[in-house]
Amino acid sequence: MTDTMTETPPSVVTGADRGGGLSTDGLAVGYRGRPRRGRRAGRAVLSGLDLTARAGELTVLLGPNGAGKSTLLRTLCGLLPPLDGRIRVGGADLAQTSPAVLARRLAVVLTDRVDPGLLSVRELAGLGRHPHTGFTGRLTAADHAAVAWSLEAVGAGHLADRPASELSDGERQRVLTARALAQEPEVVLLDEPTAFLDVPSRVALTVLLRDLARDKGLTVVVSTHDLELALRVADAVWLVDRGSRVHAGAPEDLISGGAVADAFDAAHLAFDPASGTFGLRRTSRGDVAVEAPPDVLPLLERALAREGLAVAGAGGSAAARVAWAGGNRFALVGPDGRAAQARGFHELTRAVRAW
Repeated sequence: MTDTMTETPPSVVTGADRGGGLSTDGLAVGYRGRPRRGRRAGRAVLSGLDLTARAGELTVLLGPNGAGKSTLLRTLCGLLPPLDGRIRVGGADLAQTSPAVLARRLAVVLTDRVDPGLLSVRELAGLGRHPHTGFTGRLTAADHAAVAWSLEAVGAGHLADRPASELSDGERQRVLTARALAQEPEVVLLDEPTAFLDVPSRVALTVLLRDLARDKGLTVVVSTHDLELALRVADAVWLVDRGSRVHAGAPEDLISGGAVADAFDAAHLAFDPASGTFGLRRTSRGDVAVEAPPDVLPLLERALAREGLAVAGAGGSAAARVAWAGGNRFALVGPDGRAAQARGFHELTRAVRAW
């Protein structure tokens, strides 16, 4: 899957022509139920949400499992009714928008499994054009161009003639994303679009969605568990914390304010604001003096940390020492003064594990 876009078909609307994004006002999402004596009907998962996803930006929805991300997305696209508040798509009230108009403005890619029947990949992606075809359902040359572009954009052009039923989970997710792009909406909502993709394809699709948002003026909202990737690529983040509060802002706003660490830090996992990555939280059982070139030092520190050893600072008095000897070899001196040699990181970690 490539991270570059193919030429845009003439029918695709440019960013200057797009609407006003997606916003909520006092929104409460959850599940309705029968009222009981002394209890209100329904159960709110998230409430009091005043959120804005702007045109031309990739907004990423993050949060722990069970935080309500999918419930929020399903409410934003109209599959679940809000318990309270209002949703606006392109400035228009979602509740007052007809299905025909909404189908032109809003595209959705959910995690629900789709049965494509006997459709080919091209035909499945072509379903995204039906809001534009009228009652005949016939695709024009412009419609076919939009479908071909959408498949190429997600790196699925070579699958066009394949039966959709034969696709892998990752391939199917690409094609469903292509179907949403073929729809030419103002707003695209995607729930875990990278869940079944390998790492290079996850990066490529996420970057593609950001580039589409910027180049075409789309409002793109993506729910994902690829936290580190999202914090590097997203223009804006909606972060649901463990207390069902939603924090909104640029990734750096949420990192510097501690919201990311508060939401995801655990007993054995800690978020490092400086690097924007997670690391294992381990109690150090000793210090090690280290000598290594700059390209080896980070790997060496990580390998030693996995064994519960901390790298001593400059001028430290650590008895144990590890030095890079070149050729993927290390010279070791243990806490007891015994010297040893290790070839490669695997031998090194086995040796220091016995200290």
